[in-house]
Amino acid sequence: MSLHLRIAGPHHGLPIRQAGAPLGGGRAVGILLHGRGASAESILELTDGLRADGVTWLAPEAAGHTWYPNRFIAPIESNEPWLTSALDAVGDVVAQAEIASVPKSRILLGGFSQGACLALEFLVRAPARYGAVAGLSGGLIGPPGTVWSQSGSVDGTPVFLGCSDVDFHIPKERVIESAAVLRGLGADVTTVLYPNMDHTVNDDEMTHLQALVDRLLA
Repeated sequence: MSLHLRIAGPHHGLPIRQAGAPLGGGRAVGILLHGRGASAESILELTDGLRADGVTWLAPEAAGHTWYPNRFIAPIESNEPWLTSALDAVGDVVAQAEIASVPKSRILLGGFSQGACLALEFLVRAPARYGAVAGLSGGLIGPPGTVWSQSGSVDGTPVFLGCSDVDFHIPKERVIESAAVLRGLGADVTTVLYPNMDHTVNDDEMTHLQALVDRLLA
């Protein structure tokens, strides 16, 4: 079954790539969001190293391989209308999983870099109890001084945040700030800052991602 984004804006009509169990035929869904310059296929490669029998993996494609044009700490308006379209895209993939009878409590939201920022921002803007959330080298979106909403609850959703402590793209202060906002919404947050790591995904992060998948399937 071929899926596409049913949303307005720059990301309208782009494909949602699939891997793993057929949608509606598995036990859980993992929604993975790629980074700038990458692709849905590339983020799905992360699943090759996971034990995830029964998980349907869904990865939407961004227009031009970019969810929004400027840095995630740039003024919000400078990233519009791409950012709103991107956030709507995440919501649409969640909705399509729910149509297939997969509740949010059986959905993992995850992403790398720009995709991680998008997943975390979506969770804060539309808080709900998800099965798990993984932000790999990312943080909440907005310029310094942004105040994020603390209304609603994610009701104990397990969240993993992993990032280098010297990442040029993702200031460690924003990772720490994001963890505090998520805890304020009731998330069970684990944060790891890796000394002198490049802008990448390391083996320890994959171990944490596997633990989230294990909880999702428990």
